[in-house]
Amino acid sequence: MRILIVTDAWSPQVNGVVTTVRNTVRELGLLHHDVGLITPDGFRTLPCPTYPEIRLAIVPGPRVCRMIEEFEPDAVHIETEAPLGMAARRHCIASGYPFTTAYHTQFPEFVHARCRLPLGVTYRAMRWFHDPAGAVMVPTAEMRRRLELRGFVNLAHWSRGVDTEMFAPAERLELPGRPIFLYAGRVAVEKSIADFLRLDLPGTKWVVGDGPARAALEARFPDAVFHGVKHGADLAYYYQQADAFVFPSRTDTFGLVLIEAMACGTPVAAYPASGPIDVIREPSVGILSEDLHGAALAALDLDRSAVHRYALRYSWAAATQQFLGNLRSSTFAVAA
Repeated sequence: MRILIVTDAWSPQVNGVVTTVRNTVRELGLLHHDVGLITPDGFRTLPCPTYPEIRLAIVPGPRVCRMIEEFEPDAVHIETEAPLGMAARRHCIASGYPFTTAYHTQFPEFVHARCRLPLGVTYRAMRWFHDPAGAVMVPTAEMRRRLELRGFVNLAHWSRGVDTEMFAPAERLELPGRPIFLYAGRVAVEKSIADFLRLDLPGTKWVVGDGPARAALEARFPDAVFHGVKHGADLAYYYQQADAFVFPSRTDTFGLVLIEAMACGTPVAAYPASGPIDVIREPSVGILSEDLHGAALAALDLDRSAVHRYALRYSWAAATQQFLGNLRSSTFAVAA
């Protein structure tokens, strides 16, 4: 198939969308599919309000139309509900191209956390964006249930994977300040990182990542160690050395960092929220509780070998087969 993927989220951003697209493109190439990308690269951009590291394309419509027509795709997949995604959606509807979308971020909750806009307003906008898609891909059963309750249609499952060669157990060093409790991910208000940092825990709290809330959180919690953004083997090191991974977010649709941490053998403590409740399905690998303090302490006692073995069930190859199945079902349905 000739598959065109449109995403407003791209390098140098570090987030689940970028990780998912990069790994999916790699797996599609291994399966000999012809994959094209439309990303912010080469477009005039401006910084996203309140999130300057995210760059948004300025009036991308004409160029997006040309890129779609020149690629002549069998299927178009739209990752993001932002300028490039909007332009691709508009052109696909006007030109009759079948397309699918993905629901990566609980955007209504994201907006509500920042400016208190009522959830119903943003969910109406999200339904408008996704309803014409042949399939709206969601990563977990819980996310599908929530969106169905909000009136979304054509929902399909697309899980996530982990690079088990990069993220794997390693020698654990005699580091000062153990036990080490780690958070990794975007440092932003919607991630509820303060819930983690205010916990009265023994040892040391590490934060890996960057974002608009970092400066304020560093000033507010001077005892926590902020390591900034890490990639690849450098990121794996922090997972490998942590004694427990604490995930305070209530707004993630999946949480790739959960399986990255577990692939390194590090047990998880999290709220029983969307993302964790589908990823952490066995109490032997993570503790889900509204008592995040108790969950973090209990996670220290879990068997790291069992945690690692559990993470091996997640693969990008399997996730990409789900992605392809959704594309084919959508394309054939339109053709029929």
